[in-house]
Amino acid sequence: MSASQNKVITFGIPCYNSEDYMDRCILSILEGSNFAEDIHICIVDDGSTKDRTSEVADTWAARYPNIITAVHQPNGGHGMAVLAALNHAQGKYFKIIDSDDWVEASALQALLTQLRRFIDMDERVDLVITNYVFEHVVDGKQNIVDFKYALPRNRVIGWKNIGHFMMTQNLLMHSLCYRTDVLLDGGLPMPAHTFYVDNIYAYVPLPRCKTLYYLDVDLYRYFIGRDDQSINESVAISRINQQLAVTRIMMHAYHLYDDIEIAKLRSYMCNHFTLMMAVCSVYSRMSDKPDAMENCQALWDELKAYDDRMYRRARRGVVGFATNLPTKAGIKTTIYIYRVAQKLYKFN
Repeated sequence: MSASQNKVITFGIPCYNSEDYMDRCILSILEGSNFAEDIHICIVDDGSTKDRTSEVADTWAARYPNIITAVHQPNGGHGMAVLAALNHAQGKYFKIIDSDDWVEASALQALLTQLRRFIDMDERVDLVITNYVFEHVVDGKQNIVDFKYALPRNRVIGWKNIGHFMMTQNLLMHSLCYRTDVLLDGGLPMPAHTFYVDNIYAYVPLPRCKTLYYLDVDLYRYFIGRDDQSINESVAISRINQQLAVTRIMMHAYHLYDDIEIAKLRSYMCNHFTLMMAVCSVYSRMSDKPDAMENCQALWDELKAYDDRMYRRARRGVVGFATNLPTKAGIKTTIYIYRVAQKLYKFN
């Protein structure tokens, strides 16, 4: 059960053996907010055993007891840590910051100013969207993902007012700041011990958000560079079954053409889901697991039986066609197309 929501925002920080980098994440929020006591940071130690994550979390909570809460739980995976932070949230708004990422100070100040204004004016805004930046630590390059032209800036809108999202303009976890009650009231179907659940977080709650606001600031800094990161290509390929599991949960969350009445929101969600199916198709072809492609085909068959219109959109469109080419030559072509996209957009 969530704590009383008497603060502006809760930043949930899932931590698992995060001692080496969690300080930077926590400090970026504290310094960026000027140590404001109307914010709440919930550090979730998800059963860390290989380092001092638990001790570090408790040290921060003891140092700033009016701002920081430390939660300890048996290891359950990223999704369970997100749910733990949500269930301990004290803020009217809720944002997840992964422990190896950080936030930019001036952008955070802009976000807090806007959230305080909504609360002071008693204006309900269910979702605030900000930009995120891929920080490629190895080569020092950045890739900024913003939502210009897709979203009008600095005004409260509904989904009917959104524009067209490019395939590179994904509303990932990093860009989303939900009202806490939106997440609590409908729940989040997060499986335990599963990576890539941030896709569920950035997809399932969207239809419950009736009002949204785009703040054009580069807030979230998304670290890319560790060999053990879940986004690392070889790691992601080895976890193809978890990709399939997350995509299956997203599939069964909605019959998109029946459940989502607003056409522009439905179009965005169709595109997001199509990309998820494409990732499954590409990684199953790159996997050395003997049943990977068979399991992926089973997911496509399940989608066809569950929602034929969504299947046709995902499978027969350009993306679905390019990532499911038949024959050995087709598989090589699919992987080549993926490599080109990878170089262009630097997504892992």
